[in-house]
Amino acid sequence: MRILAIADVEESWLYDRWDRERMAGVDLVISCGDLPAVYLEHIVTLANVPLLYVQGNHDTAYDRHAPEGCVSIDGHVRDYRGLRVMGLGGSIRYNPEVHGFTEAEMRRRAARMALLASATGGVDLVVTHAPARGYGDLDDLPHRGFEAFDALLSRVRPRYLLHGHVHMEYGRIERVVEHPSGTTIVNCCGSYLLDLPDETIGGRGGLFPAEAV
Repeated sequence: MRILAIADVEESWLYDRWDRERMAGVDLVISCGDLPAVYLEHIVTLANVPLLYVQGNHDTAYDRHAPEGCVSIDGHVRDYRGLRVMGLGGSIRYNPEVHGFTEAEMRRRAARMALLASATGGVDLVVTHAPARGYGDLDDLPHRGFEAFDALLSRVRPRYLLHGHVHMEYGRIERVVEHPSGTTIVNCCGSYLLDLPDETIGGRGGLFPAEAV
């Protein structure tokens, strides 16, 4: 399965100059947040594959107009062709205008999601907007990662955590880092192609929400 993960920065090859060759073979698009709804709608229409998303800290407009034709995984576990995907959007709440959470609020959200994952067969991918604390984040409050995600990875042990929020031009940012849990953490700012061997993905089939805890 080939996954195109996107976040934060609109790329011309996905919008102004649609590149069919670069999209060839993509089975699933995942947005890690901070992208306009119209951008996601354009991609899902031309790609003609499912697009899953979480809200970024600047995606408050989604509350009024969610991206049409796309599937929110924020606070859900979804199953696509056997691939289990968990979503937790938002950033640290650094002002009242953003889609954000305190550390304590995110800890409660992550704990509920860990229970849901345990009850529904685990997860392969965790999709967030903000990174885990200490793994690709910055020290300033708006770009600080969540300690709750560090605990979540240790408990759930997904294969990958995909996030955005920290732009590559902010400094010496590593695109890919490894977490002690064995999870590979990827900063998907702009775009990132992820290939998962089909034989490593379960055969549950369909795209549906897991039952709520």
